[in-house]
Amino acid sequence: MVHISRPVDGPTSTSRRLFLALTGALVAAPLLDARRATAATAATAAKSLDDPAKKEIAMKLVSSAENSSLDWKAQYRYIEDIGDGRGYTAGIIGFCSGTGDMLDLVQLYSDRRPGNVLAKYLPALREVDGTDSHSGLDPNYPKDWRKAAQDTAFQQAQNDERDRVYFNPAVRQGKTDGLRALGQFAYYDAIVMHGDGTDPTSFRNIRKRALTKAKPPAQGGDETAYLHAFLDARVWAMKQEEAHSDTSRVDTAQRVFLRNGNLDLDPPLDWKVYGDSYHIG
Repeated sequence: MVHISRPVDGPTSTSRRLFLALTGALVAAPLLDARRATAATAATAAKSLDDPAKKEIAMKLVSSAENSSLDWKAQYRYIEDIGDGRGYTAGIIGFCSGTGDMLDLVQLYSDRRPGNVLAKYLPALREVDGTDSHSGLDPNYPKDWRKAAQDTAFQQAQNDERDRVYFNPAVRQGKTDGLRALGQFAYYDAIVMHGDGTDPTSFRNIRKRALTKAKPPAQGGDETAYLHAFLDARVWAMKQEEAHSDTSRVDTAQRVFLRNGNLDLDPPLDWKVYGDSYHIG
């Protein structure tokens, strides 16, 4: 006996599941793309951290943590060994003789102003890179640094190296992740302190740690939830090193702005670092 298959009005059970799955994927993809586009549009529409007024705020916030002052331009002449194993820390962003960024700065200054007062220290800076040694720098390097800081060419070199190594990469990654000014600043402050190397506490690995907990807006996530995850990862990184174990620059500054919903980092801003209060009106 021959069985003749009955015609069906639609797909079989298996093909129906496949059909629904494909339909769902086709619907979900545009929705995800739309969320990403919305996040990117929001981040673009608001003023980013590279807006001059926002950048000035960023400089003051970092200076409050690094130098206990909002007068960041007074820090061109700053230099001391703070005992963190990085040798001399100096300038507007804490360039260090032991981490290579001070060497790069003095080299740039010497390229632009040959024979400057710091040029003679280049061999010593190459030797102490990666250590906390002052060999070849003492006793006159701090005095000569402060003298160089009176030169506008040295001030501009500090600005340019800050932007090249720290500020621009942080803002660029923040924009890529769909973050507004506060998130971009959180990235900037992290890269200033931790650098962007390959060690577990570097900026890139702090970000990677955060991504295991939440997605940024560019990946369809919630901006506030992601920034909390990033700041959690940042606090963890800070606590791995005694010199950075005071986390108030996160807890009573960036976290305060985040809890207040100030994702655009708009003034007025009130925060504390190391127990000291600051205000930008």
